Amino acid sequence: MLKRFAVFRTATLRVSLILPVVASSAFVMAQAPAAAPVPAARQLGTVTAIAGSGLTLKTDAGQEVVVSVPDGARILQLAPGSTDLKTAQTIALKDIAAGDRVLVTGKAGDSAGSFAAARVILMKSSDIAQKHEMEQADWQKRGTGGIVSAVDAGTGTLTVAVGAKKVAVTTSGKTQFRRYAGDSVKFEDAKPGTLAQIQPGDQLRVLGTKSDDGSSIPAEVVVSGSFKNLAGLIATIDAAKGTLTLKDLTTKKTVTVTITANSNVRTLPPQAAAMFAARAKGAGAGASGGASPQPAAQADASGGGRPGGAGRSAGGDLSQLVSRLPNKTIADLKVGDAVMIVASQPDPGSATVTAVTLLSGVEPILAATPSGGPAMTLSPWNLGGEGAPEGGGGGGH
Repeated sequence: MLKRFAVFRTATLRVSLILPVVASSAFVMAQAPAAAPVPAARQLGTVTAIAGSGLTLKTDAGQEVVVSVPDGARILQLAPGSTDLKTAQTIALKDIAAGDRVLVTGKAGDSAGSFAAARVILMKSSDIAQKHEMEQADWQKRGTGGIVSAVDAGTGTLTVAVGAKKVAVTTSGKTQFRRYAGDSVKFEDAKPGTLAQIQPGDQLRVLGTKSDDGSSIPAEVVVSGSFKNLAGLIATIDAAKGTLTLKDLTTKKTVTVTITANSNVRTLPPQAAAMFAARAKGAGAGASGGASPQPAAQADASGGGRPGGAGRSAGGDLSQLVSRLPNKTIADLKVGDAVMIVASQPDPGSATVTAVTLLSGVEPILAATPSGGPAMTLSPWNLGGEGAPEGGGGGGH
């Protein structure tokens, strides 16, 4: 199950899966005009310092580049979301500040780590943050999510289970698709996707205005991902390799789980574990009595994926609590610990998965749900803070 669109990698925008890559598109279009058969050399990243007639840039690849900006270089400021340089404003080097995002075109300098700019295109960090806030509010208002139950490639329609309700998500050539992959549900790590990538069982968030009866949504943005929920006792730990194994309660299969630097490793306090275990028992009793408990991921999605959302359940509250717990490492775990895991599976046929979030201290919860059923699961949309798709992110690349 999943943890929130390619986005500028800034401190103001951690997000995660899902929104339009507008700013990046603007940068790409700006630096590669149709008349140029070969794109100019470029550097894209965040300004860390301004000095004299140049600036220091930390690129998105993690490299530090010293950029010289001669008097004849064009310096333009582009609004986040704009794709037309005709709307850009000519500015001076002094108008650039640390934390701003820039795309520099030009050529490599004479020394390693240097670059000579012919043109600098700026997006102010304050403008990006403002756009992010607006998009975040839009996702809060018009974002919906759930589990994909059917895909009609011919019509471009996705059937999504939102709680007990089925919603038809209609897509078109204008719909923007984003896809989470690998070990992260951070928005900036999501990649441009396609309708063909979405399969039944995937988790999905959609931005669009619902029909009056709530049965359909014309999708403006679709963010999807394929995630697994695991629960069981840790059988082995290899801290050097960053892996552990457990026998999943649901499938009864032994799974190898890789813990990476991006994995969220949390421990649930005993009092909270007891409280959620009591709720899980109640949900299980309701299910046996004929009621259909709402899976946590669906409850989170229908409630907006945030604390205080409408569709809250025990699982939803658990996901929200987990996102606020301090992070730990594999060294804090031991054989025999009961854990719940949200994981990605880069290779569908592999017995190895990568942990997005691992929660220990859940012995009472697993005792209350021995079959590993849906009464108590983690939703990746709410885990890790940065990954929530409802966090927006259309102002980034």
